[in-house]
Amino acid sequence: MTEQKKDPEQLALKLADFTKDMHFSEEDILDMVQEEILPVQQFFANYSCAIMRVETKFKVLNEQFSLIYDGNPIESIKTRVKDYDSIIRKLIRKKLPVTLESIEENIHDIAGVRVICSFEDDIYRLAKCLLQQDDVTLIRQKDYIKNPKPSGYRSLHLIVSVPIFLENEKKDVKVEVQLRTIAMDFWASLEHKLKYKKDIDPQKMAVLTKELIDCAHVSASLDSRMQSVRNSLLNSSEQE
Repeated sequence: MTEQKKDPEQLALKLADFTKDMHFSEEDILDMVQEEILPVQQFFANYSCAIMRVETKFKVLNEQFSLIYDGNPIESIKTRVKDYDSIIRKLIRKKLPVTLESIEENIHDIAGVRVICSFEDDIYRLAKCLLQQDDVTLIRQKDYIKNPKPSGYRSLHLIVSVPIFLENEKKDVKVEVQLRTIAMDFWASLEHKLKYKKDIDPQKMAVLTKELIDCAHVSASLDSRMQSVRNSLLNSSEQE
């Protein structure tokens, strides 16, 4: 059974229920709840705003590329804010303080933007254009396309910082950007589902792991062949 996730609102309701028989007025309880909830809500709202900024940047680039190159490099964009449970578990595993300050300093993938492209060349072109923008700061880059993980996973990962503008301040917020081709995303999605299957015999798991690696090689070969076809078509168009 899937464990039920507890968001700040649920925790606040439990707090209110726990204190209902104590000698607190309704106003006291509401003040306690608001004091706990508001900082957390604002914290996660900042990451949602940062996602909107990065997503908009990619949508603008996609529109511009469609005019220049007569085609859209982006097939789809997926976004997410990491859930509170996952963040807290990650802090505990790393033996880090469980505070908002600690989360902001140590967890860099709270805000996530995944960009699905048609071809490998589009990935690097879009990444270059994003990082050339003067309000985007590159924190870290990992190229799992040129250097795939042992599992066969391929993707270009960027941790970037972008400013968001609040009522009385400007704040820099980190966003993890993943750029993949359709084939890379298809493989990664299936691998993620199979990875968390329970009660699989170790010998069978070893066989399935090898099969997944073989599938990753096939996926990489498909990307390479499709890129070659595209390059040939572009070269033919230029010569006409």
